[in-house]
Amino acid sequence: MFTLTRPDGYLLSTDPDRLDLDRVHHWLSTDAYWALGRDRDTVGRAFAGSIGFGVYRPGDGRQVAVARVVTDRATFAWLCDVYVDRSERGRGLGTWLAGATRDHLAEMGVRRIVLATNDAHGVYGKVGFTPVDPGRWMEYDRRVTQLTGKEQDAGSPLTVEA
Repeated sequence: MFTLTRPDGYLLSTDPDRLDLDRVHHWLSTDAYWALGRDRDTVGRAFAGSIGFGVYRPGDGRQVAVARVVTDRATFAWLCDVYVDRSERGRGLGTWLAGATRDHLAEMGVRRIVLATNDAHGVYGKVGFTPVDPGRWMEYDRRVTQLTGKEQDAGSPLTVEA
C-alpha cells in the first residue's frame, strides 16, 4: 500500500478498503463525460482489477478525488477514471494525483503510462505527459455509441438511426 500526504494535509492512498466506491460511482456515472451511466457493478469490478488511488480531505478524511490505474506493474500502465470532486477543484489536487501516480508507477519500474482526455491536457502536461503519435496508436472500441445508444458490431459501419 502506498500513501503520501501533502503539506496542507490532503492524503493520497492506494488502500482499496478506504475507497468509497459508492461515491466514486456517483462521480463517474453522473459527472464524468467518459463514464456517464456506468453502473455500480462495473465500477466495482474495474477497481477490483486495478490500482485505485484515493485522495482524502484533511480533518474529516472524506474522499475528494480518485484515479484508477490498469497495469502489469512492470512496463506499462493506463491512467484512467481521474476525477476531483467539484467542490475541491482549484487546489491542485488533480495535478498532485497525476504526479503521485506517475511517481508510484516509476518505483515499480513502469516506464510508459498512457491516458486519454478531452479537456485536461494542461493538468497532465504539468507532470510530464505529452500527446502521443496518432499514426502509431490504434484501438478496438466496443463502447455504446452516442449516436444510436447501441453497441457496434465488430467490422460493421456506424449507422445513424432516425
